[in-house]
Amino acid sequence: MALNKSLGPDYVKGIRVAEPGPGVKSGTGLNKGTLMSDFLNAYSIQRWLELCPQGYLEDTVYGHGADEQEPLIEDEVLREAEIRTTVQLVVGERAALAASSGLVNAAPDYPSKRFLATQTLDEARHVEIFTQRLYDLGVKKDDLESTIDQFANPHLVKFAEVLLEKVDNKDFVAGVVGQNIVLEGMAFTVFEMLEAGNRQLNPKFAHTLEGTIADERRHVGFGENRIGSLIRQYPEKKPEIERMQQEMSYHMLNTFSSAFEESEEARAVEKELAQEAGVESAEWQGVDLASADTSELEGALENTVINEFKTRLARIGLEYQAPQGV
Repeated sequence: MALNKSLGPDYVKGIRVAEPGPGVKSGTGLNKGTLMSDFLNAYSIQRWLELCPQGYLEDTVYGHGADEQEPLIEDEVLREAEIRTTVQLVVGERAALAASSGLVNAAPDYPSKRFLATQTLDEARHVEIFTQRLYDLGVKKDDLESTIDQFANPHLVKFAEVLLEKVDNKDFVAGVVGQNIVLEGMAFTVFEMLEAGNRQLNPKFAHTLEGTIADERRHVGFGENRIGSLIRQYPEKKPEIERMQQEMSYHMLNTFSSAFEESEEARAVEKELAQEAGVESAEWQGVDLASADTSELEGALENTVINEFKTRLARIGLEYQAPQGV
C-alpha cells in the first residue's frame, strides 16, 4: 500500500524544494506586500489536518499499510545493522521532538507557535514509528533504552546537544535554523536515500519513510520562509548561527563516516540479497544503491546534504561553513 495520493506523486518524491506559503518564494522570506498572517496560514493546524491525518497518512498504521510487515532477516549481521540504523533515526527524532516542543514557547507570534505545535506532533509520530520498527526487528520493549544507548552514535548525540542548547536558551532564530534547516535538512536527505534503497526489498519501511519525507518537506519550508525575514531583521546573529551550523555539520559528517564504516560487513550481505531478489538497480542521486559500496554511498549522501545546506542557507541569507578536521 502506498500513501494517499491526494497530494500528487511529486509531493513525496522527485521535488527537492520546500513547500512555500501562498505568495511566497521558497526560502526568501515574505514577498513585498505579503502579510505575515497570510504566509502563516499555509502552516495552520487546519492545513496540517488536511495534509497529514486526512491526507497522506490516512489508512496507515505506524506510517505504512496495515497489511505490510517487516521482512524476516535471518542474517544476524544484517539484523544488527538494521537495528543500528533505526536507532539513529530514533535518536534524531527524539532531538527533533525536544527542539520543536521547546521552540513553541520561544516563538514570537501565535501562528508560529501553532505550526510548531503541529511539528511537535509530527516529531512525536516519527519517534513512535521508528521505535515500532525496532520492536518489529525483534528488540524487546524492556530493552529499548539499553539498545538505544548501545547503538547511538556519539557524534549524533553531540549534534543534538548543540541544537538543544540553543533551544534551551530560547533562541528562536538559531533554534529554527538548527532544527528546521540543519537537522530536518539532514533527515530529509537520509530518509530519501533509505526510501529509495528499500523501495523494492522492504516496501513497509519505504512507505513509512515516505510519510516522514512529506513531513520534513513541510518543516523545512516553514524554516526557510519564516527565518529569512528574521535573519534580515537581526543580522548580528549571523556569525553565531553559522558557527552553530558548522559545529552541527562536523558531528553530522562524523556520524555518516562511522555509520558507513560500521556497516561494511552488512553492506556485503545487502548486495547479495539484492542480487538474489533480482533488484537490478535502485538509483538515487546518480548512484546505484543496489550495487554501490559504502564509500560511494557515503560520498553521495555527504555531497547531497552539503549541497542542500548551501542552497537552503543561502535562501535565508546565511553562508554554509565547512567544518574543520573532517
